[in-house]
Amino acid sequence: MRRRHSTAFRTAATLLLGAGVLCSCSTGPPPAPSADACGTAAPAGPVDTWTAAPVRLSGPYQDKTIREVVHTSIGGTSVRLRLSNAFGTTAVRFGSVWAGAQSDGAALAAGSNQRVRFAGADATTVAAGAEVVSDPVDLTVRPGENLSVSIHVDGGTGDVTGHLRAQQHGWYADGDAGADPSAARYTHQVDRWFWLDAVTVQPGRPARTVVALGDSITDGFHSTVDAEHRWPDYLAVRLGPCSRFGVANEGIAGNRVTANGSGVSAEARLQRDVLAQPDAGTVIYLEGISDIDSTVKAADQLIQADRQIVARAHAAGLRVVGGTITPFDGFHTYSPATEGIRESVNSWIRDSRTFDAVADFDAALRDPADPHRLLSRYDSGDHLHPGDSGYQAMAGAVPLDALG
Repeated sequence: MRRRHSTAFRTAATLLLGAGVLCSCSTGPPPAPSADACGTAAPAGPVDTWTAAPVRLSGPYQDKTIREVVHTSIGGTSVRLRLSNAFGTTAVRFGSVWAGAQSDGAALAAGSNQRVRFAGADATTVAAGAEVVSDPVDLTVRPGENLSVSIHVDGGTGDVTGHLRAQQHGWYADGDAGADPSAARYTHQVDRWFWLDAVTVQPGRPARTVVALGDSITDGFHSTVDAEHRWPDYLAVRLGPCSRFGVANEGIAGNRVTANGSGVSAEARLQRDVLAQPDAGTVIYLEGISDIDSTVKAADQLIQADRQIVARAHAAGLRVVGGTITPFDGFHTYSPATEGIRESVNSWIRDSRTFDAVADFDAALRDPADPHRLLSRYDSGDHLHPGDSGYQAMAGAVPLDALG
């Protein structure tokens, strides 16, 4: 079955190689590696190939079909979708769900669109606060390709569970249009993901899920829309087409460690967004900048919360890679006081040996001549969020030998 591959895999591969980062990926679209090329095939449990951390979105939607695009990080078969109504205020009935390979825009590749069933049924109702996992779908996906998921809601929804900053275009149509592979009925564009919060695959060989837990920087804010240039996307490219890791992006723009804000706090969502992910082996943890510019007035407040997150992850058997907090001089919340907190927390991350390893994102992005600031070529322009090249540099700072 032919499917469209995103240009992100070949573009990111070229950038990583040009930066001198060790990379086993090719500069063309990722091939479908043979079992011999990637090692002997063996029974394996499911891993995430894509995730998005859920938050509360405004609603309602009624009798609409949302067609949303997600980008795979690892290849596999037996695709399953997880739909979440975690923040819903009423039960939601999904009248039909379809999945297939994206061709261009809202259109699907010919012959790829498959109906998704739930316990054998075409429709499913998800209670407020609950989620549902689909039956396996007869699709084979490759790393670095775009999957289109069409979800029809045939009743009222109340508040919607979804993801606010997709950095990815989607579309919606009136009525039940999921079975239609064309773009003809999808005349309304959206920039969020709705209800879909995970896609899992059977990779065909032993693999683990690496979870990136973070805020807007992990979410990829200010990366190029539809280009898959968030740092976890670049990490998946760096891991290569024979990767034994799925990469789960659990970033939420504005997320805090110590208090609810944009989404519930990192402490509150750790179980759902990290520990409950299938076969999670490592969490790469980058949080704190949203606390420093709002609720946290001393480094110890953040450090104590971070210790709890690390302890809970270790108790669940996960490795924890600590990400240093990146520079933000020039952003409107910067001050000597907030910089002092950032530097103190980063010193603790590097030196305390609390973490199993450190991804020194601060060192990767800072201007050597002015280390309180992002290097200009990495700055998206707001002096807080990296641009595409900055996110690529962050992926290069992750110690691959620490993943497990």
